[in-house]
Amino acid sequence: MRGRWMGWLVAAGIVASALAAEPSIGEASHKGDNPKKHKIFYHFNEADPKKASAVLTNIQNHIDVVGWKNIEDLVLVAHGPGLTPFLRKTMDPEVKGKLDRLLTGGLSFAACEITMQRRSIKVEELAEGVGTTPSGVVRVMELQEKGYAYIRP
Repeated sequence: MRGRWMGWLVAAGIVASALAAEPSIGEASHKGDNPKKHKIFYHFNEADPKKASAVLTNIQNHIDVVGWKNIEDLVLVAHGPGLTPFLRKTMDPEVKGKLDRLLTGGLSFAACEITMQRRSIKVEELAEGVGTTPSGVVRVMELQEKGYAYIRP
């Protein structure tokens, strides 16, 4: 009986030591003595301007918590219907304001050229500061392969 208790105590000690070595849920990789530089991309492909606004809010919240100094690269990739909320002539003013602030801060926006070609959208028709990529889905794949955190709100 005593041996069994001793075994349980040793096991409990090992578990306690392992848990103590792990960072707590409250700790973040962007804090501390050696903060991590994050590479992040957000993926968007919906036509709803309210969803576009919500995604831009998510991106701003991300920046507010982590801080630009801890972000190596931050990209928004849009394709398909996801380009619709970012067309200059019909852009919601709230979406425009949020996007302008993020682009000024350092966000890169990659709009799918395949979508643009199929929908006859010229780059000049997109919001100012929006860049392009040959294929939105290929860009998603490439960023994942490069170790970017993939976020699709």
